[in-house]
Amino acid sequence: MLDKYSRHSPGVAPVPNTDLQLKLPESNVGTRGQEKDNGSGQKLVEITGPALSKRKLLVGLDLLCLVLASIPFLVCELKAVSPYSRGFFCGDPSIMYPYLHREAIPDQLLITGGIIITGLTIALGECYRVHYRGVSSKAFVRNLYVSCLYKELGSFLFGCCVGQSLTNMAKLSVGRLRPHFLSVCGVSYASLNCTPGTYVSTVTCRQTDHRLEEEARKSFFSGHASFAMYTMLYLAFYLQARWCWRGARLLRPLVQFFLVLLAVYTGLTRISDYRHHPSDVITGYIQGALTAYWVAFHVSSMFKDYSSTLSPSLDNPPSPSSSMFKDYSSTLSPSLDNPLSPHLLHV
Repeated sequence: MLDKYSRHSPGVAPVPNTDLQLKLPESNVGTRGQEKDNGSGQKLVEITGPALSKRKLLVGLDLLCLVLASIPFLVCELKAVSPYSRGFFCGDPSIMYPYLHREAIPDQLLITGGIIITGLTIALGECYRVHYRGVSSKAFVRNLYVSCLYKELGSFLFGCCVGQSLTNMAKLSVGRLRPHFLSVCGVSYASLNCTPGTYVSTVTCRQTDHRLEEEARKSFFSGHASFAMYTMLYLAFYLQARWCWRGARLLRPLVQFFLVLLAVYTGLTRISDYRHHPSDVITGYIQGALTAYWVAFHVSSMFKDYSSTLSPSLDNPPSPSSSMFKDYSSTLSPSLDNPLSPHLLHV
């Protein structure tokens, strides 16, 4: 071993040892990278060759996944499938509430508010990171702003599609009656002439608007509660990952608390508007919270270490002293004081 790792005489160039040369991965063969400045001080590695075509294909695959995840949601919204026709027990008081034409938080306000509040905050946060925090990217898109927005907003929209698809699938499959079903249907227990406690499997509604009758069969579970909880909790997770200001220790938790409070209030209005049962709202909370946690920690890259995603340039390869290799720097740097053990030579 000493003849391999002996000290070199001053002025004599070391002889490269082919046994210890680190080989590049085969996937990098045939690709070329060139480090460029995007004009704002951040370095962007331009990807060319087969790697560029592969990453373009992966972007197309992402868009396809986004479309596929939204299919159940679109099927329900376009009224392509009718909800399951569920009956009820005669005398059930939970479906005898009046129909209120005005909602505290209508669908348009919910969707617009959730997407604008969360989406705009994410967009501003990513633009701030690119401009002030020196973010690098190995995406084939040369604009760092577009690259960062694509990753974070794309993950957020994917979670929206998944959450609403799960909600609408449950609405169509379960067919639970809303609290105002009898009022919308235009019937009463007296007009049905049924015996209290007996199960009424079918009922002919007097409602001329068939869409209202179908909507009255989509109580489980609350789409307002699930969407509001997903968007607001996802934004709270985003602030946890991106808000680095240490000036006020309680400011960030206060903002996160109000975001969750807004989501809870949205679900409670569905009960007071007689649109959903309490169990529908609770289930919507759980589904929205689980979806937000899954997307934030397992789909999005907001909590991942960005130093590991920086592209190594041709002029500045990764050094063994980085966090990725710091635990093994002593074994990868041969010297007389700390030679490599014999069993490492055969790796």
